Parts: sequence; structure tokens; C-alpha cells
Amino acid sequence: MNELALLVAASLVAGTPLALAGLGLVVNERAGVLNLGAEGMMLVAAVTGFAVAFTSGSDTLAFVAGAAAGAVLAAGFGVLVIWLNTNQYATGLALSLFGYGFSAFVGVAYVGQKLAERQAFEVPGLAAVPFIGPALFKQHPMVYIAMGITAALVWFLYRSRGGLVLRAIGESPESAHALGYKVRWLRLGAVVFGGALCGLAGAFLSVVYAPLWVEGLTAGRGWIALALTTFATWRPVRVLLGAYLFGGVTMLQLHLQGQGVQIAAQLLAMLPYVATIVVLALISRNAAFIRINMPASLGKPFHPGG
Repeated sequence: MNELALLVAASLVAGTPLALAGLGLVVNERAGVLNLGAEGMMLVAAVTGFAVAFTSGSDTLAFVAGAAAGAVLAAGFGVLVIWLNTNQYATGLALSLFGYGFSAFVGVAYVGQKLAERQAFEVPGLAAVPFIGPALFKQHPMVYIAMGITAALVWFLYRSRGGLVLRAIGESPESAHALGYKVRWLRLGAVVFGGALCGLAGAFLSVVYAPLWVEGLTAGRGWIALALTTFATWRPVRVLLGAYLFGGVTMLQLHLQGQGVQIAAQLLAMLPYVATIVVLALISRNAAFIRINMPASLGKPFHPGG
């Protein structure tokens, strides 16, 4: 029972960066912008967050720096695709390649370094409850923040005027523009916010989950987060649950290796990615379901007055 509680706890930690990045991408895509640069933003934010944590000893500053790095890269992407009308797919791929190369270059000095042991967290009174305490109430605060962001986005998207406007822009930017909304600026705001969440995800990986820096630390998690938005049909709660599902698969393969299961380690390491492919293949069988839920203007440029 104790092992199961620890597996659940580890799954929540492993799923948190996917949840943060996936939630940011949901906001992007609800506004009609497809950003394939999540992997690059997460990598740059990871090395930035690690560098700040290593030099300052402050996790809070590391998360702020990581979010800022993601937001700056996203802002550059937004200017290119929203104002200069570059191709969203090509620009996002370029951002991912840039992030990989830039993070490897600036992170050379930090390879092999490790952060000092961090403070253990627990929720007073609840952490001592059998099974539930170790599983749910001994987590890093960022795990709970990800849950809070999910709840806030649900309220924003479906219960607020701002969320209605954002979804309208994702469905028909021309109609929103005709009603007087500044579509380009609102899209840029959504892109920057999404980049900040991807930055938080990257910083979480290098400061809490690892905690160290190596080249390519994200190991494809940015791409899984992109797949997760489709898997979740652009809904925040489903993104969170899907992230924990993939986090659980990741931890399961490590657990099986620790138990000495006689399966090649390479095959076990493939499990999270195989799960991603299988889920997407199953969803893609119903193309009508995807079309109904997908923002109508996703990936399409908007030309005011055009």
C-alpha cells in the first residue's frame, strides 16, 4: 500500500510539468494560435531556472525567471506569426530548434551540477493520513498551483466575459474584429501567457523534478504537452487528468525497472511515448469529434481589413 501511495505521489510530480505546459498551450490554441515551440521554450526556461536556483538558492526566483524566459520567447513567436504573418507551423518548429541549441550552449557550465537539497513540503494535519497523506499531501507547492491554474482557467474560459472573447477569437477572429476587439493584441496576450506556463513547466523540471541540468532535459515533454491538448480536446480539466495519466505511465516504467522486471530498459522507457501515440491514434479515428471541439481558426493567419 505504501508503494502505491509513493507511485501516486511520483505520478503527480511527473505529470505537473506536462499539465503546466498543456494548460498554456490550451490558452494559445483557444485563441487560434498553434505554437509548436513548447519544447524549445521549456528547455530555455529549464536552463534559466536552474541557473537562477543554483546561483541564488531561491526556488521562487527560479520559477519567476523560467516563466519570464518562456514569456519572452513566446512574445517573439507571437510578433512573427501575428503581425508578420509567418507560417505558424514553421515558426514554432524553428523556436523548438532554437531553444534546443540555445539551452545546450548556455547550459554547458551547469552540466553535472546539482542543486542543494530542497526543503520537504507537506500539508499540516493531512500529510499524516494513511495512504492519502503520502500520496497527495506531501507535494511541492507547484503541484497544487498547477491544480489551481486549472480551476482558474475553467472559470475564465467558461464563466467570464474575457474567456468568451478569447474563445470567440479562436472560432472567428473576423467577427471579433468587426465587434471592435483587438484580435492581434488579445492573441499576443494569450501566446505570452501560454509561454509563461511552458516556462514554469521547464523550470519545474530542472529545479524540482530532476533537480539538475543536462542537455535535452525535457526529453520530448513539450511534444507530449502538444499532443495532450488534442487528447484533452482543448479542455483544462482533461489536460490535467491526461498529464497525470502520462506521468503515471512514466513512473510505472521506472517502478518496473526498480522491481527488476525482466524487460529491456529501452522498451520500458518507450512506454510514455507509446501511450501518447496510442491515445492519439484512438482519438484520431473519430475525425468529426476533433473538428467539433477544435477552435475553427487554429493555425490560420488573421489579416485585419483583409
